[in-house]
Amino acid sequence: MLTALALTFAGLAILPTAADRFVGSAGSLSQRLGVSPVLVGALLVGLGTSLPEALASGIAAWRGNPDFAVGNVVGSNVANLTLVLGVAALIAPVYLTRALIRREGILMFGATVLMTLFYIDGQIGVPEAIVLLVAMVVAIFLLTRWSAGEVDGLGDDDESTTTRLATVAVIAMVGTVIGAYLLVEGADRLAVELDITSAFVATTIVALGTSLPELATSVAAMRRRQGDLVLGNVIGSNLFNSLAVVGLAGVLGPGVVNDGFIPLMIAMVVITVGAGILTETRNKISLFEATLLLGVFVVFFASAAPLLGA
Repeated sequence: MLTALALTFAGLAILPTAADRFVGSAGSLSQRLGVSPVLVGALLVGLGTSLPEALASGIAAWRGNPDFAVGNVVGSNVANLTLVLGVAALIAPVYLTRALIRREGILMFGATVLMTLFYIDGQIGVPEAIVLLVAMVVAIFLLTRWSAGEVDGLGDDDESTTTRLATVAVIAMVGTVIGAYLLVEGADRLAVELDITSAFVATTIVALGTSLPELATSVAAMRRRQGDLVLGNVIGSNLFNSLAVVGLAGVLGPGVVNDGFIPLMIAMVVITVGAGILTETRNKISLFEATLLLGVFVVFFASAAPLLGA
């Protein structure tokens, strides 16, 4: 038990920290190279903070545990829409840009629905997984296309600074891989020793742990009153989780998953729709709405135990 706990907590400590350093270094590097700030926000921040989910789920699927991979994605997506947005709005009202919601937000919703449709029968095969990966490529193309003409012109030719940032990014990436492996190994052992399903552990403990980069990034953004960055972070992260992470896991370890995921996935889609309506009809997420989101977070994760046989 002590070994399992030690591995799990070590993974939870290393993974978000290393991923955060990677995202920060990559973001600074992109700005120095004059890359569009919109593209940096949507891809490097939103998608970059999903590295923990990608690596943890990919390793788990490769080791023959698709339940872990799917649970991590479903739990992380819901946590992003409820916990991350809710905590951010507790710090300060999150003011919204409707153009972002109607464009990138709809793209995220489509990705969530596509993932759910592929898993609605309780399993996924390699062909479906490849479709998800191709859809991710298309999504990246669209994000890049939409950000065309928004280059900020802050390019910097300081080679020493650029080299330093690139080195930090590589080291942080290695740390992220190590943290992901420790987390998967510890969570697997913990599930066995506590006689609970790995699906439940992945959907709750692991999903919350791998969502820490999104939460940390959003808190930092709200301290600077950058609400668009928070929303872009959530949209980009869920988009990447639903397409790239699930697609990668499906290619590495296709198979049948716990039946309890079906109602949880449907709930994930409903929560996505609800969050979209909330952000579309108001120009901000207020304190009351933040409390509502956090309440949904508690209810969802409380329902995971009976559904996944914990």
